[in-house]
Amino acid sequence: MNIRLFYHSLVSDWNHGNAHFLRGITAELLARGHDVKVYEPANGWSRESLLAEHGTEPLEKFAAAYPTLVSTLYDPATLDLEDALGDADLVIVHEWNDHDLVARIGALRRRFVLLFHDTHHRLVSDPEAMRGYNLTGYDGVLAFGAVLRDLYLQSGLTPRAWTWHEAADVRQFHPLPHIVPPRDLIWIGNWGDDERSEELHEFLIEPVRALGLSATVFGVRYPEIAKQALRLAGISYHGWLPNFDVPKIFANHRVTIHVPRRPYVLSLPGISTIRPFEAMACAIPLICAPWNDAENLFTPGRDYLTASGGAAMREHLASLLDSPQQRAEQAAHGLATIHARHTCAARVDELLAVHAELTRSSEMQRSKAPGVRGLTRLPS
Repeated sequence: MNIRLFYHSLVSDWNHGNAHFLRGITAELLARGHDVKVYEPANGWSRESLLAEHGTEPLEKFAAAYPTLVSTLYDPATLDLEDALGDADLVIVHEWNDHDLVARIGALRRRFVLLFHDTHHRLVSDPEAMRGYNLTGYDGVLAFGAVLRDLYLQSGLTPRAWTWHEAADVRQFHPLPHIVPPRDLIWIGNWGDDERSEELHEFLIEPVRALGLSATVFGVRYPEIAKQALRLAGISYHGWLPNFDVPKIFANHRVTIHVPRRPYVLSLPGISTIRPFEAMACAIPLICAPWNDAENLFTPGRDYLTASGGAAMREHLASLLDSPQQRAEQAAHGLATIHARHTCAARVDELLAVHAELTRSSEMQRSKAPGVRGLTRLPS
C-alpha cells in the first residue's frame, strides 16, 4: 500500500513529544513492506529550534539511530501536492501542520483514505485554532483518546473519529539490564507554558529535596527560575535529550515519575501521553501524579503507582528505592502490559483496520450509486 504521512517533523523531537510515536508507526509500516513517504516542512519550529541550539549533529545521530526513516523536506509555497498524493492509498495529516496545508490536501482528495491525526490538547486549550482546520474531504480523525474523539464528533468538525492511542516503539524502547543504575530518579519532560509548574514543584522538586535523592532532569523551555529551583533541590539539569537516547538514560536511574500537563488531568481524562509508555517499555518503575486512566490502558498499583500529593510521592519514592524486589516486580508488570497491548505494531493493526473499514464503506456507497457498473476495487 502507498502511504503518505504529513508530519510536523520526523527527524526532530525538540519540544515535539509526538516524534516517538510517529517514528514508530513509520518504521512499523516500512517493516511490513508498505511504500511510505513522510513529508515535513523545512522550516518547522521543532527542526529550526533543534538546529539553532545544536547544529546538524542531532540529525546525523537520528539517521544512525533510524536508518530506514527518511523524510522529504518541503517549502509550503512550492510543494507539489498533486505529485505527492498522486499514487496514495492512505494519507495521514498530523495536527501540527499549517491550516492551509490541511485544507489543500482535503481539496485534492481522490480515492485514497484521508485521515487527520490529533495528539494534543489544543481542542480544549485552544479551540479557535482547531476550528480553523478545514477537514472537508477528510474521512475522519484519529484521536489519541476516547474523550478527544468524542469532542471531535460533538464539535461537528468531522462526522467520523476513532480512538488511536500513542504507544511504544519497542524496536528502540526496551530494557537495558546490563546497566546497573548509579542514580535514583530521572524525569524527562519540558517545562512548557506553566501547564504543570506547580505540579513539578510538588511531585518532583520538593520530594527530591526532602529525600536527598540523586536526580536528573532533561527537557527544554525551562525558565531561569525553574533551573534555579532544580539547582537548590540538588537536581542535575541537562536540557534537550534525543528521544532515542531515553532508554539509556532510564537504565541509569532506579525510578521515574510522570507529571501530566493540567489539560490532560482536568479536561481530557483517559489520555496517556508518551512518557508512561516509554517508561514501561524500558522496564523502569513509574510513579504518577494524579491522572484518571479512564480507558483502562494500564493497571494502577501494578503497572505504576499513583501519588495523590507530595507526601504520597515521597512515600512511594522511599519505598521503591528501598526495595529492589518491588522495583523489579512493578517494572516486569508494566513491560508485559506494553508488549501485550501498547506497541506501535498493535497501533498499525488498528490503523489498517480503520483503512479497511473506510475502504469497504466507500465501495458500498459507489456500488449503490445509480448507473455504476464495473466498480474498480479500492487499493487495500
